[in-house]
Formats: sequence, structure tokens, C-alpha cells
Amino acid sequence: MKFNGSIDINQSLEKVADLFADPAYLKEYQEGFEKKELLKGEAGKDGAISKMYYKNGKHEMVLTETIISNKLPHSFEALYHHKHMDNTLKCTFIELENGLVRYTSEVEYTRINWVLPKLMAILFPGMYKKPARRWMENFKSFVEKQ
Repeated sequence: MKFNGSIDINQSLEKVADLFADPAYLKEYQEGFEKKELLKGEAGKDGAISKMYYKNGKHEMVLTETIISNKLPHSFEALYHHKHMDNTLKCTFIELENGLVRYTSEVEYTRINWVLPKLMAILFPGMYKKPARRWMENFKSFVEKQ
């Protein structure tokens, strides 16, 4: 399953990229984010591997992030692994003439190996698309207040 979206942010490219790159701000736009721990490599660099911890109510989730390519301020690509699924995230940031930055993301689920999430992906793909869109909108709101 693959989907993408974009949103225009009223802020400089440098500011957008700086805030996107800093894991200290993830809690500002990703609901349930608790912490990020570097496991291997240099933080933010290609090949770096980190654990990301989320909690929503009683539900806890741990993801392993592997940075594939960090070419910020223009692009960022990573692989996210969970025991039940894997997905890639590709983000691009393009400076527009009117002082806006177009933030585009492409998410592709490459593995879903648990029956319920696989069924949800087929019957209700919006269950995966809506949180990704909400995080983009939250990021826009956060960045524009800075």
C-alpha cells in the first residue's frame, strides 16, 4: 500500500528542515511520541538506527528507524520496522516563490504480516492515511508558530 500527500508551510526552508530534523520536537506533532534512542551510527546521518517509542492510552508501540538518505533541507528517507509491519517514508521540501515550503511525503507499507492490520489496509486504507495526514498538518501548525 502506497500513498502520498503534501502541504504548504509558511516558513523558510531552513527553519522547516531544522525543526523536522530535531527529534526533540517530534512530540509537538506526532501524537503519542515519547522518545527516540540512537542504537547505531551518527544521529540524523545515513545508516543511523534508532528506536522510537510511542504510547497512546494503554497501547505502546516501538519502531526501529533506519535512515536511508538524509539530504535535508531538501529530502529525507527512512525505513520504519515494527514487529507486524515495515514502511518507508520519503519526505521532500521545496521552497516556493511566495515564501512557502511545500512538504511532500510518500509512505509505502512494504510488509504487513498480521491478519488484522492487513485486513484494515485492504478494507479501510484511510486508517493508515489519516494519521500520516494529521502529522503533516500538526507539523505545519507547529512550524508556523515558531
